[in-house]
Amino acid sequence: MKTVKFQTEELTCPSCIKKIEGVLSKQEGVSEVKVLFNSSKVKVTFDEDFVTPENLASTIKKLGYPVLNSKVS
Repeated sequence: MKTVKFQTEELTCPSCIKKIEGVLSKQEGVSEVKVLFNSSKVKVTFDEDFVTPENLASTIKKLGYPVLNSKVS
């Protein structure tokens, strides 16, 4: 399992968190999603055999939240 942290543009409401967490948590290979509202960061723990950080970033962007940068650990 790996973890990636995405920095997004400012999240404006709690429903943004639910939207991102809900969609990402349904992706195959994703085991945990945490969205930090105050810092606009998205932390995803995933299995790299099923999904890539690029796929996750693309999903976040499709939801309307631009990804400014990411860091995999």
